[in-house]
Amino acid sequence: MFSVPDEEDVVAAATALGLHIPEEEVVHYRAALIVHLNSFNEFVQARIEEDKPELLYPSRAPGYRPSNDEDPLGAWLWKCDIGGSDEGLLAGKTVSYKDHTAVAGVPLTFGSYVMEGFMPDFDATVVTRVLAEGGRIVGKNAMNGFVGGFGFGGTIGDYDRPKNPHNPDHVTGGSSSGSGAALAGNEVDISFGGDQGGSIRIPAAWSGTVGHKPTFGLVSHFGIGFGSDQSIDYTGPMTRTVEDCAAALQAVAGYDGYDPRQGRLVPDHMDVLSGLGDGIAGLRIGVLDEGFHGAEPDVTEAVMQAVDTLASLGANVVKVSVPEHADIFAAQGALGAEGSLGLFQTGFFGLFTRTYYPASLIAEVNKMWAADADLLNPRTKLQYLAGTFAKKNFDGRVYAKAQNVRPTYIRKYDAALADVDVLVMPTVIVKAPRYSPPATYLENVIENLSTAMRPAIYNTQPFNYTGHPALAVPVGKSEGLPVSMQLVGRFFEDPLLMRVAYAFQQAVDWDDVIGISV
Repeated sequence: MFSVPDEEDVVAAATALGLHIPEEEVVHYRAALIVHLNSFNEFVQARIEEDKPELLYPSRAPGYRPSNDEDPLGAWLWKCDIGGSDEGLLAGKTVSYKDHTAVAGVPLTFGSYVMEGFMPDFDATVVTRVLAEGGRIVGKNAMNGFVGGFGFGGTIGDYDRPKNPHNPDHVTGGSSSGSGAALAGNEVDISFGGDQGGSIRIPAAWSGTVGHKPTFGLVSHFGIGFGSDQSIDYTGPMTRTVEDCAAALQAVAGYDGYDPRQGRLVPDHMDVLSGLGDGIAGLRIGVLDEGFHGAEPDVTEAVMQAVDTLASLGANVVKVSVPEHADIFAAQGALGAEGSLGLFQTGFFGLFTRTYYPASLIAEVNKMWAADADLLNPRTKLQYLAGTFAKKNFDGRVYAKAQNVRPTYIRKYDAALADVDVLVMPTVIVKAPRYSPPATYLENVIENLSTAMRPAIYNTQPFNYTGHPALAVPVGKSEGLPVSMQLVGRFFEDPLLMRVAYAFQQAVDWDDVIGISV
């Protein structure tokens, strides 16, 4: 049943929409609304078959919340044991997911207490494909969620702070913070993170692991949500070795009819592994000048030593420049504000596309937003406010321009990539900062609203906006903390990035580089 609006409710709703309904008309609008609501109610209650994605391996063991003793790094929100095929690319590999990915029968919280108890009844495509390729799903990892997190320093958030295995006094990076900690702690082989501005590559960089943000659309985003604009949101694998990352990408990449963001260029499958060991002799490596601006000296030194290693393997190294690299933040910021607000207003998976809409998940998130929106973290609230005032003051022009200038930025990188095969820069220009919790809640809010995280996303965020594939590769440690280089390539040349990374991995003492025994 539904709540029947009275005349005051009708007037209030109209006012919120900017509509004025004369007093003598209100009773008629109310009567017509009740007819519509009755029709909606009958439709919702009707027993009409609803098609939904096939659920592979539905017999699943119940999971549990691990204790502090079992989870000393604070990396896990849930442990489970779901087996898939007996053979495949990922046979024998353990796999986990950032807790924004639907796994049927396993709680889905988006890092928020208020979502506790919700259990999806469907699998995200990256879950289905992992099971089909023999992966064993062992749990969900902590994340910077709806209410915040601890990926970038002392901030507001639910659950524990994922600790950096290299130095627990330092952060692991967000938003896929638990994935980075679990991998670096040797607790899982592969974890699928989410990346809206660097949220796979930053924790990979700060935890000394490999993290891949695929070409836009290459890996289906169906069954995954975060609340940000869908045109900058990605999922991808994080691992300790390049070969595991390549296998995970090959297992899940390709067209999926449930993800409307995938364009006609997305292939059905992608061969990542067959050319992995082909070497890099003759490849052209472009060192992006702007990518080193503001970098800590030891970060620059470590990345350039890695570039020297690539040169010793036969790659031709040149310097390149893309001045727009330093200016792209404004464009994505403009896109993100109204894009996030749009999802908040329309429903967690948006509108207007012909696909499967997981009604129970959409309803649960919408109820949370309606009843507990004040629990959202300050940065998210600021996004919604910025989007609201952008629409009010610029009548949609901000979002429209942010979308419309995207091809201009893409062409700038494509021009550089016409002369070289791969761009190289630090993944993050600074090492993992020390965790220092603010003394008061107000200080927490102020830190959330600051631009302190800008150095972390300086080199990662541009490629969420453009859609180019980007791979974070550890290159060593300084002061006990990992340093990472980022490889960026042409659209759908993700296998080439893996090939370059694998050549580097084979040329060095990998255990020494990542500081973790593999």
